[in-house]
Amino acid sequence: MLPKGLPDLLLFTLKWLGLATLTGILAGSASALFLISLAKVTNIRQDNPWLFYCLPVAGFLIGLLYHHFGKEVEKGNNQIIDEVIEPREKISWRMAPFVLIGTLLTHLAGGSAGREGTAVQMGGSLTDQLTHFFPFSADDRRTLLICGVSAGFASVFGTPLAGTVFALEVYIIGRMRYEALIPALFAALAGDLICRFWGAHHTYYHIGTSTELNALPLLYAVAAGLVFAFGGRLFTTAISFFKNYFNKVPYPPMRPLIGGIVLLLLFTVVDETRFAGLGLGTIVESFSRQQPLYFFLLKILLTSLTLASGFKGGEVTPLFFVGATLGSAMALFIPLPVDLLAAMGFVAVFAAAANTPLACVLMGIELFGSEHAVFLAVACLVAYLFSGHTGIYSSQLIGSPKHMIWGIHKRKRLNDLGRN
Repeated sequence: MLPKGLPDLLLFTLKWLGLATLTGILAGSASALFLISLAKVTNIRQDNPWLFYCLPVAGFLIGLLYHHFGKEVEKGNNQIIDEVIEPREKISWRMAPFVLIGTLLTHLAGGSAGREGTAVQMGGSLTDQLTHFFPFSADDRRTLLICGVSAGFASVFGTPLAGTVFALEVYIIGRMRYEALIPALFAALAGDLICRFWGAHHTYYHIGTSTELNALPLLYAVAAGLVFAFGGRLFTTAISFFKNYFNKVPYPPMRPLIGGIVLLLLFTVVDETRFAGLGLGTIVESFSRQQPLYFFLLKILLTSLTLASGFKGGEVTPLFFVGATLGSAMALFIPLPVDLLAAMGFVAVFAAAANTPLACVLMGIELFGSEHAVFLAVACLVAYLFSGHTGIYSSQLIGSPKHMIWGIHKRKRLNDLGRN
């Protein structure tokens, strides 16, 4: 005789194994298409520097596309967060192709943007199309969207554990949706495997040094975490600041056109193509050579202008750039190995800006190895705690206070606190 409740658990597991696998196939295939296409347009831009002069044109085309055909999907990641928190309307299928086209145009012209937002939006929107074929309840649809986010995040970075926890952690600060744990894990694993099956490649990083685990290095990690909290807070503040100004432009397609002109002028003055696109080469270099302190500031400026004006892409890879270069520069002041500091910054600035510390700790372990887990965890948690209630996802709810000073806005959205 089967234990009481076991048949229901088996049915639940089989049901979501099938749905999560289907979600992983959709999101993983979309991420593979995106990553392969992104690599091609990046190579084209690097071989043709004159494409930087197309930034205003690319911005105007993106603005026209969303203004005339994509108003219902222009909220991007925040729309998916809204639907998970309170399911209302099905996400339009247009979100996936529009964000793919917009992101590729952004990177082709040299905009400073990432890729996480694109993968998450494609995963979430493609997954939500299944609701046209199956009679899902509101709770099941919520779980399905979580699976789409998990599969999209996991497949674009090659980090299934981080993708799983990110999808459970990102909606409500300080809370996790454990009821969706098994489906999210299945979807993340399937998405990652499918993406690799199609031949998409991920960037790998290496920490070649070892650091003894004792009190003094841990204190240094705490100090570094405080600096990374500042980096994450500065990033989110800059995007909000510039977005407020660009939103004053009455005709939306003009916003990315103006943003493209400003970016073109800045790139001309800086004369550094390393800040265009993803900047993966500089991120990798940060693990072996100390970077100038101003690198992270320039990346924040260029990325915030890119995204705030209406170009498409994600915030996460630029956050990796900001964190890795800031950590690398901190080797001048903090006596820890430069590769360890770069790795700590890589994940900790992301933790501070996205309010997802556990996902970032797991990402650090998946990317850099478990032998550095304690230092990565200390940096992520300190950066998260001291970054305040702010973030790159304005639709996040605040479920639990980070600590007694900032714990006065329970169950409010970040944009209810005056952040757009």
